Amino acid sequence: MKLNYYKDTDSLYIDLSAKPGAESKEISEGIVLDFDAEGNIVGIDIDNASQKVDLKEIRLSKIPAEIERLTA
Repeated sequence: MKLNYYKDTDSLYIDLSAKPGAESKEISEGIVLDFDAEGNIVGIDIDNASQKVDLKEIRLSKIPAEIERLTA
């Protein structure tokens, strides 16, 4: 999973899978789910993200796999 925040557009894209999106569905104003060809969710796009989610802190809890830490 990858979290991608784009400051210039204030949008957050959450990649849930490496599979490409084939269909999108807006479930709420400015929140779009992307699905692959089999109907599995592959991503979440959030417009005006700073107004909808707390971007100051990210916590991971009870993750079953090893975490690779990346720094900028």
